[in-house]
Amino acid sequence: MRRLLKVLITAALIQPFSLYSATKKEDVEEYRLKNGMKVLFLKDDSIPNANMYVFWRVGSRNEQPGITGLSHFFEHMMFNGSKNYPPGSFDVVMEAAGGANNAYTSNDVTVYTNWFPSSAFSTIASLEADRIAYLQLDDKKIESERGVVLSERSTGLENDPWEELYISARSTAFLAHPYSWPVIGWEADIKAWTKADLQKYFDTYYNPSNAVMVIVGALDPKFVLDELQKKIEPISRKNVIPPVRTIEPSQKGERRVWVTKDDISNPHFLALYHVPESKHADHVALNILAVILSDGPSSRLYKSLVDEQRLALEVDASNAKAFDPDLFTFTIVGADGKKLSVIEKAFDKELDKVIQGGITEKELAAAKKKYLVSFYKGMETINGKAQLLGDYEVFHGGYANLFSAADSYKAVTTADVKRVLTKYFSRSNRTIGLLDQRQEQ
Repeated sequence: MRRLLKVLITAALIQPFSLYSATKKEDVEEYRLKNGMKVLFLKDDSIPNANMYVFWRVGSRNEQPGITGLSHFFEHMMFNGSKNYPPGSFDVVMEAAGGANNAYTSNDVTVYTNWFPSSAFSTIASLEADRIAYLQLDDKKIESERGVVLSERSTGLENDPWEELYISARSTAFLAHPYSWPVIGWEADIKAWTKADLQKYFDTYYNPSNAVMVIVGALDPKFVLDELQKKIEPISRKNVIPPVRTIEPSQKGERRVWVTKDDISNPHFLALYHVPESKHADHVALNILAVILSDGPSSRLYKSLVDEQRLALEVDASNAKAFDPDLFTFTIVGADGKKLSVIEKAFDKELDKVIQGGITEKELAAAKKKYLVSFYKGMETINGKAQLLGDYEVFHGGYANLFSAADSYKAVTTADVKRVLTKYFSRSNRTIGLLDQRQEQ
């Protein structure tokens, strides 16, 4: 029975590997439209559907004091009317064609996603082209969406304990770099944007040369290229996209921030450590470390703080996906009645233990399997393939690196993990965020 179980587990791990290997770098067709937009196309006939992801290289890092939150605001405005599709019609036309859409904004990118039957590609291309070329910045819609964003911001601060703590801690961890402000923006800035601010920002950053379009699905590549050349390629803007020049100075000592919230039921602990950008060679080892420390009941922090000491209800560790050096984040929701000082002491003890003693080969092997299964699973669907191709193109030095990513994770050693632990996880390189009903004396 144990032999059979081992065979079944091995088969479960191999199956995603074979699915992943079925898609090769050579299967991806790459085009550069005359307006500078890069297009990645992957034919996939597994289902009669397709998707289109448009990755715009614009996020909160491209903003400045006074206009914070504009990137996120455009995520709203891009659905609110263009020359040939008046307000409200974008979704109506897409849904009538059998499609659906979404969007998200981060520190680095704004991404628009469309899912649709393959037969609807021409309609989707028309919708996308019209809002890129002729977005309407209607005064009434601007004020309406301004109110929506302000409500979204206040609701998040009221209902999510992590929101206020994370915003306060990030703005403490970053003193110079634009990663210091929240993606949604500061309230005063949201209230103060002008229509001229919006138009300038759109004309600058929604330049097709600043975007990567990823299309995956049951489509004919010649038809796709013909449609894009006809509808997207004529759109061109001459604005120069300014580089982000600011480099965050090295942190020279621990920083701390307290947030009090009367209605909080459990203490919240946050630890932020400066780490390199996603293209850096250490990014892979840091991702593996996050799995070892917090992914599942057998992980180091969960086992110690939740199971054994009963100090916490939840623990998590995550490595940032970012253009510039960002933060490795630990979050802990404390158990009822536990003091944050006690939780922090237990966290430090466990982290020091792994820094000094390293990890075992068994832990490393288990973490690799867990991470790779998740990675391969993302390549099973057309949606997952589009997301990963775009992510690797904009964050990891090019889509071609997607096809060597598995080998990079397999190559991580216990020495690599020990090295990143020693290099980045010092007290002087971190910011601690603490949230409870009252500040401890």
